[in-house]
Amino acid sequence: MRRPLTAEQVGQAFHDACLAELDALKPGNVHRFGDDPRMSVADFETSARVAAAPLAAAGASVGERIRASVEATIDAVGRNTNLGIVVLGAPLAAAALESASGDLRERLAKVLAGLSVADAREVYAAIRHAKPGGLGEAPAHDVGKEPEITLLEAMEAAEGRDRIAWNYTHDFADVFDLGLPRLEQAMAHSDSLPLATTSVYLGFLAAIPDTLLTRKFGMAQALEVQQEAKAVAARLGSHADEQVGNRELMAFDRSLKSRGLNPGTSADLTVATLFAASLQASETGC
Repeated sequence: MRRPLTAEQVGQAFHDACLAELDALKPGNVHRFGDDPRMSVADFETSARVAAAPLAAAGASVGERIRASVEATIDAVGRNTNLGIVVLGAPLAAAALESASGDLRERLAKVLAGLSVADAREVYAAIRHAKPGGLGEAPAHDVGKEPEITLLEAMEAAEGRDRIAWNYTHDFADVFDLGLPRLEQAMAHSDSLPLATTSVYLGFLAAIPDTLLTRKFGMAQALEVQQEAKAVAARLGSHADEQVGNRELMAFDRSLKSRGLNPGTSADLTVATLFAASLQASETGC
């Protein structure tokens, strides 16, 4: 039976998901196991703290959640650390706070179907404020202009080049059909959330060419990283020794960072998976 969640519970679940992602060794991205010359763990911790409340605000629209969370983040750390996380997290938060019946995925589908032009305007403003890497200009509905379409329609226009947009138009299929089953399987095997989170991240990176890499470096580079992730995941599957696995992951981490490659979309989907898992567990009391 579903338990209605409060804004405080949803905000805490988002905050905890962001911190749990930092606790996992995610090659190419920010984590606690090694330095990253581009961004610090502290910036991401601060971003999680300041974005949680606006993302989970009672009565806010999806677009308002995104814009307020991004603005709070930029004010606090002076840079974009979490745009993708917030864009994925906002509709999940809205669905969790919905009083309607149905499970989280069913309520999320209704939230996404109801996105408006006003939501698009708020999100376009948030994107302009965040100035994400590799954005460039779009042939239609460019974020530099005021939108005249709904946010869902804007995501439909962008889904071919952005996996976060694709998830908006496919009711977060990556999270529910890939991320959550992999998380459950990994937790059953190791009962370690950091290890399970790494497994989820590698699962996304191996299954889907990372669209942040595609935008910044081209499809050939994204496909190369995808093949490398598949090879690492296969080798890790044969290592029962955690230390051996960590050495493998750190070697991949150094390789990616030495080339300036950060698979950010895979990390964003990982946080969304952790957030969705926490919301589901809170609703059912598990």
